[in-house]
Amino acid sequence: MSEPSAVRASTGATRARVGAWALWDFGATAVNAIVVTFVFSVYLTQTVGSDLPGDTSPASWLGRALALAGLVVALTAPLTGVWVEAPDRRRRALTVLTGLVVILTASMSAIRDDHRYLWPGLVLLACAAACSELATVPYNAMLRGLSTRENAGWISGMGLASGYVGSVLALLVVYLGFVSGAGDTRGLLHLPAADGANVRAAMLLIAGWFALSALPLLVTARSGPAAAGARVSVLGGYRRLAAEVRELWRTDRNVLYYLAASAVFRDGLTGVFTFGAVLGVTVYGVSQADVLLFGVAACVVAALGAVVGGRVDDRIGSKRVIVASLAAMSAIGLVLLASSGVLMFWLCGLALCAFIGPTLSSARTLMMRMAAHGKESIAFGLYTTAGRAATFLAPWLFSLFIDLFDSARAGLGGLLVVLLAGLLGMLAVRAPHRLD
Repeated sequence: MSEPSAVRASTGATRARVGAWALWDFGATAVNAIVVTFVFSVYLTQTVGSDLPGDTSPASWLGRALALAGLVVALTAPLTGVWVEAPDRRRRALTVLTGLVVILTASMSAIRDDHRYLWPGLVLLACAAACSELATVPYNAMLRGLSTRENAGWISGMGLASGYVGSVLALLVVYLGFVSGAGDTRGLLHLPAADGANVRAAMLLIAGWFALSALPLLVTARSGPAAAGARVSVLGGYRRLAAEVRELWRTDRNVLYYLAASAVFRDGLTGVFTFGAVLGVTVYGVSQADVLLFGVAACVVAALGAVVGGRVDDRIGSKRVIVASLAAMSAIGLVLLASSGVLMFWLCGLALCAFIGPTLSSARTLMMRMAAHGKESIAFGLYTTAGRAATFLAPWLFSLFIDLFDSARAGLGGLLVVLLAGLLGMLAVRAPHRLD
């Protein structure tokens, strides 16, 4: 070719559409980072519920709320995929789910520092987490309409990288502007800490952040042809889903094998991010203050890896990127397992993160490439559900290895077992090199 297809796809209206698609992830990932992981969840457990009566801790209630949200996602993601199978419904579904996340996040500004507000706070958090994850079904299904067979990996990587950048910027803005420091006022904005006013103000900011980031995609996304036939009921949707799975089992079991393998290694990647900070502090001597710096650096490295990995994906294929990345992570993990000290944690930890971005990006791209034309939404609904079904693996093996070997360091070995299991599963998957 005389001109790289990624360049052709990034010019004019197509470049604007790709940018709008990536910008949605920029806002959505920021919401997850601030609301679910670092700020609002901590505010609920450490401040709002600090004087909660009873024997159950606020952290335990948080875990139950998020577990319930995960169960709802696991049960409804495939149904969402069936409903948005028609392209004209994807933008509508994404608009509704995005709007719900924005409203729920803004409503968190009403959660005061009083244990009576813990329950409504947990409900808002769980609902926002579920809606955010369900929104990825129509969002991911849009990838095929944005890409060509030569640049699908690059576009997927750009979207993932945009999400990492969004989370880093949101964390820095909220930390520096709203929560840093001590005393009666917090952050560069000198917001009062009393009654959680600084955190509540941050929730309004993040709600607006996501709304503005999502707006270009919701306005410019192409609706596609209108859906034919009657509306799909809940029971009808599950019957349709069961029929689709039976059809895959008869005609293309390879897709089901990939769903299982990807669920395993994606849970391993989540475990690396989730327990990395814990291992850094408890095993390798990283200070709690430096963990935040490592988290920022890790997201930046993962974003760069996603962009580079997307380019490589378009040249050699998604499966090869996934297999090579998982193999590299396993080798680096073994080196880290045998090492000690802050420097080795930083070097090996950032090296691991460099392969997380390409793996997640190519996993999404490969799901699209393996899905039949017109079945992208159903495929990504199953992709989301399969990922939810495997979320116990990494935490369970992390804890099991610590208990078996009586060492926190051994928890890393449990995570490596999950990554290796996903790698072995991927070796058995037959995958197309390019999108048809």
